[in-house]
Amino acid sequence: MKIVVITVAGISSRFNQGFSEDEKILKCLYYDENPKDTLIYQMLQKTAYADKIIIVGGYKYDDLIDYVADYIPDDLKDKINLVYNDHFDDLSSGYSLYLGIREALSKFDDIDEILFVEGDLDVDIDSFQNVIESQNSVLTTNPEAIYSNKAVVLYQNGEDKYVYAFNSDHGLLNIDEPFKAIFNSGQIWKFNDLELLAIANENFKENLIEDTNLGIIQKYFDLTDDQIDVIAFKHWVNCNTREDYEIIKKYWRNNL
Repeated sequence: MKIVVITVAGISSRFNQGFSEDEKILKCLYYDENPKDTLIYQMLQKTAYADKIIIVGGYKYDDLIDYVADYIPDDLKDKINLVYNDHFDDLSSGYSLYLGIREALSKFDDIDEILFVEGDLDVDIDSFQNVIESQNSVLTTNPEAIYSNKAVVLYQNGEDKYVYAFNSDHGLLNIDEPFKAIFNSGQIWKFNDLELLAIANENFKENLIEDTNLGIIQKYFDLTDDQIDVIAFKHWVNCNTREDYEIIKKYWRNNL
């Protein structure tokens, strides 16, 4: 069984900045004309290969429920499990991933892999297909320049381990060890060792409950180089603002 976890619980503060409460929207549901021109609809099309798709919501959760009911095709809708994160406004992104993994491991048997996608991304289908087809656990990278105020840094250290660096306050970053390579993270991961993932998820619950999703991811990816594929996206946009959405929509218009 192949499972996808998509997290969309955040309050979309930058996306909704300057708008009244009535105008604010869950970022992954935003569109200006066609209700299929949303981040969640396009990502669900890419992840339709999966047997089950777990969507973890929180902010404006009822809107997410309504959108899935009204606009998602029945064949995809039947695969979707919606999970509510009741700590979307007081815990970080790690708790959403924790809930998604917990839902998968507790509800389904014979899982071969879990793919995790942050719900505010748009990526090209060819690179995404490379992630799907990989037989290993997968780390992803993107082609943007690395700026400490927004990038999640992925680097390979002298022991061939992959390590993340991120400043949640969007300040400067420090890497305190020699490294072989450094990348801008693509924020999509695939896990194919379910026992190790269960350990990483339980460790998060017990010790790292206030951490970002990197608390789970870093614990899991204590793997050897030959167990990991690092896959680069050709097109990658992290949709933080409505201007980012317009860039994504233009890409859809020219490429879909």
